Amino acid sequence: MQYLYPPELRADRCGRKPSFAKKKIMLNIVLFGPPGAGKGTQSVHLVESFGLVHLSTGDIFRSNIKGNTELGQMAQSYMDKGQLVPDDVTIRMLESEVNKHPNAKGFIFDGFPRTTAQAEALDAFLNQRNAPVTSMLALEVEEKELKKRLLARAETSGRPDDANPAVIQKRIDVYNAETAPVAGHYALQGKFTGVDGIGTVEEILERLKAAIAQ
Repeated sequence: MQYLYPPELRADRCGRKPSFAKKKIMLNIVLFGPPGAGKGTQSVHLVESFGLVHLSTGDIFRSNIKGNTELGQMAQSYMDKGQLVPDDVTIRMLESEVNKHPNAKGFIFDGFPRTTAQAEALDAFLNQRNAPVTSMLALEVEEKELKKRLLARAETSGRPDDANPAVIQKRIDVYNAETAPVAGHYALQGKFTGVDGIGTVEEILERLKAAIAQ
């Protein structure tokens, strides 16, 4: 698989892709892409550039579980059974984090939403705050490159799932089957922008900034 999205949603090498996102007072960005696309790296730079709050669902889960919060306990109970944490628990954790930053200029949602149902829940929550998602920026990277990056990351990440080719393939397959379709949800709203995720960190960052400025 070379691309995860239909041709009309793809970016070119310079990141030139029509964007229909409208500028809003609050900048709420869904940073999207498969495992190894560079979402975490780019989130750090976007936070610095635009003064946004970075919300990573992985970090939020770990914080709630470590802090033994009520939501963390609920999530842990499902995880102990080998079950997926229900969407309503996940979105409640996310809502709690958003509410901790009442004066935020905006948020970067990293790793969420992972399904169309989660996207709908996020939309409902943010619309109630009159601060809807501004845009989805999708980092597009070919599968071969993703595998190469994840294997290289395993040398420093300490994550066993980064070092196992079979697990990497499973993660990519799950993303393609369950998460990639979320792009269509935001494309229908005119909020999807595909960004070429190949190049240096600086080159990719400039493409993301250009997409945000449109």
